[in-house]
Amino acid sequence: MIDIAVLLMLAFTAIAISRLRNLFAAVMLAGLYSLLSACWMTALDAVDVAFTEAAVGAGVSTVLMLITLAVTARREKVAKFSLPAFFVVLVTGGFLIYGTLDMPDWGDPEAPVHQHVAPRYLNDSYAEIGVPNVVTSVLASYRGYDTLGETVVIFTAGLGVMLLLRWRKEEKGS
Repeated sequence: MIDIAVLLMLAFTAIAISRLRNLFAAVMLAGLYSLLSACWMTALDAVDVAFTEAAVGAGVSTVLMLITLAVTARREKVAKFSLPAFFVVLVTGGFLIYGTLDMPDWGDPEAPVHQHVAPRYLNDSYAEIGVPNVVTSVLASYRGYDTLGETVVIFTAGLGVMLLLRWRKEEKGS
């Protein structure tokens, strides 16, 4: 029930963002959208993804967009309808939907991940790695490069925000 409520809030937020012309309000709603995405990922037990989404999506991206708004216009210029752009969006959306057609049903115990990957992690992780906690062994060893990548993304985004904020301070002081 919580998943459905959060997904509905995500959908309403996305629709609201697409209809707004005030860019400040759109940035604030985009930050809310990222926060809702992090909540949804937490409800799905993907805490590492939720943490990354909260830090990068709700935190760093919102700050970067606000800094951008400080040096640009606050209202969106009216765009004309572009048939080629609409066609590209339609084709891309079609490919994305087509790519989901052969996925296993949600929660299907016969899905391939439940037949090979999960049992191996649960049964063999201690013998292969020596870490008694399965989640730690998955995040730190089996998915070590993925976790390192997430850490690099968060660090780089934070560094970028610090440099931008420093640049804005020096510019105002001059």
